[in-house]
Amino acid sequence: MNSEELARKIEAILFIAGEPVTFQKLADTLEIPLEEIKKTVQVMQNEYQNNRRGLSLVIFDEQVQLTTAPDLRESIEKFLQKILKEDLTPAALETLSIIAYKGPISRAEIDNIRGVNSSYILRNLLIRGLITREIDPHRANAFVYKVSFDFLRKMGLEKIEALPDYEKYHNL
Repeated sequence: MNSEELARKIEAILFIAGEPVTFQKLADTLEIPLEEIKKTVQVMQNEYQNNRRGLSLVIFDEQVQLTTAPDLRESIEKFLQKILKEDLTPAALETLSIIAYKGPISRAEIDNIRGVNSSYILRNLLIRGLITREIDPHRANAFVYKVSFDFLRKMGLEKIEALPDYEKYHNL
């Protein structure tokens, strides 16, 4: 596989992941030597910087994440402020309900229940402060989602178990 094709595959994986991915996981997934992955990611990072793209690669602690370019912060903040003023979509409400009744729950489990990728919706719910994300106690390289204190406050609940039929749906 040539370096351009490898970069395209890495970029696609990082985009769909929506969170940091270890170099080792990329190497295992793509069946490419670890050093080649690191070299390609470094080249990609330089290209993003040199071409002044809207995206950037952040490398930290043997992990890499596709992020927005730091200098576009103002534009992104304006966009996010507009999102926060909009009502939740049916898909966001569905995802929030799943998290409320089944949480803490991983993104993979949410995606499995919904049948579609939920990364964008999870990010939106995190930005709104309706859910929180924590490291999965069973898998150190994954996260679990649960409703936030703000969610409980906005719903007028003292505890999550006060949701209608909570026990019935939580234990499904």
